[in-house]
Amino acid sequence: MSPTYPLLRRRTLLATTGLTAAALVLAGCSGGSDDGDADTIVVSTFPFGVEEFTEAVLDPFTEATGIEVEIDTGSNADRLSQLQLEQGEGGVDVMLISDTYAAIADSEGLFQEVDPGAVPNLEAIAPFAVEDAYTGPAYSYQLNGTMYNTDELDATEAADWELYANDDYAGRLALPDIAVTAGQLTVSGVASTYGDGPFDVDTAFATMAGWAPNVLQFYSSTTEMTNLLTQGEIVAGGALNGFATDLIAAGEPVGWTPPAQGRYMATNRAMIPTGAPNLDGAHQFIDYLLSAEAQAASAALVGDLPVNLSVEIPAELTAVVGDVALDPTAAGYETLDPNEIVPNRNEWVERFAREVVGG
Repeated sequence: MSPTYPLLRRRTLLATTGLTAAALVLAGCSGGSDDGDADTIVVSTFPFGVEEFTEAVLDPFTEATGIEVEIDTGSNADRLSQLQLEQGEGGVDVMLISDTYAAIADSEGLFQEVDPGAVPNLEAIAPFAVEDAYTGPAYSYQLNGTMYNTDELDATEAADWELYANDDYAGRLALPDIAVTAGQLTVSGVASTYGDGPFDVDTAFATMAGWAPNVLQFYSSTTEMTNLLTQGEIVAGGALNGFATDLIAAGEPVGWTPPAQGRYMATNRAMIPTGAPNLDGAHQFIDYLLSAEAQAASAALVGDLPVNLSVEIPAELTAVVGDVALDPTAAGYETLDPNEIVPNRNEWVERFAREVVGG
C-alpha cells in the first residue's frame, strides 16, 4: 500500500462512548482484551488516522452496541508478522489490513470466513468488495494513478504511461517500488498496457527498465514522492489517490489522474483471525463498518473511499478522483487476483530490484 510507518503495534487505545483517543496503554503479548469478554473487541488497524477513525466509526459503534473497542496499531508487515507468530491466536477480533497482506494470511489459514448471515450490510456494498478470493470484505479502496504538478503538466499528459519515457522530463519523475501497494498496481498497469495482461511482468519490467534513466527515485514511501513533488524536484509520479487529497485541499499546484489504460485499485479489508475471542462482536463491528452511516463518516473524517456506493462522496475526495468514486469498476478500475500475486510476490520483488531499479 503502502507507505512505511513506524512500529506502533503494541499501542492500544480504548474507545468508549463520547471518548476519542482518551486512553493509550501498552498491551501485552496477547494483543488485546480478555478472552471471551462479550463487551469488548480488539481491532487491529493502521497507525495513522486513529483519532479520526475513532470519531467516525469506533465511538458511534460503541454507542450503538455497547461494545467497547481496543485498538492495536501497526504497519501491514508488522501486524502480519505478529499474526503469523501467534498463528491467529493473539486476541485480535478484527484486523483491518491491505489486500495483499490479507491474502498472504488467508493463504496460511490465519483468517476465518466472515459469516454473511451475521453481516447484512454485505448486501449493500460493491461487488469488488466481496470477492471470493478473500475471507473478509473490503471496507475502503485506493485508486492507482499519477500525481503531477499542474503548472507543468495537464491531466492528459499525466495519464499517459509514455510520460515516463519522455526524455524531456529525465530525472524529474518518480515511480513506486513494487514492494509498496502502488508498486504492484503500477507494474500491472504497465503489463496490461504494453503486454498480455496484468501479470505479464516480463514485459512490465523490460518497459520500466527502459524508463529507469528518467526516474529520479523508485520510492518505498509515498511521503518521499510527495516531498519530491512539492519541493519541485519532480513533475510527476505514480501514486495512490489518497496522498493527493490534503495537497489539493491546501491549494498546492498538484493534481491526480487515473491512467488512460491499465487502471487497478487496492482494497483495505476487514478480516477475522481464526482465534478471535469475540466472534459475535467481530461480526457486529464489520457490519457497522460497512453501513452507510459509518462509510459516510469515514469518508468525511478519514478520507476513505467508501465501498457502500450509496454514500455521497465528500467534495474533498471528488476534487481528487472526480466521478470515478461513484463506481470505480464502471470507470475501468479492476482489482488484482491475489492468487496470482501471493505465490510470486517474493520473486517479483527480487526481480524488480535487479532488472528495473538496478538494471
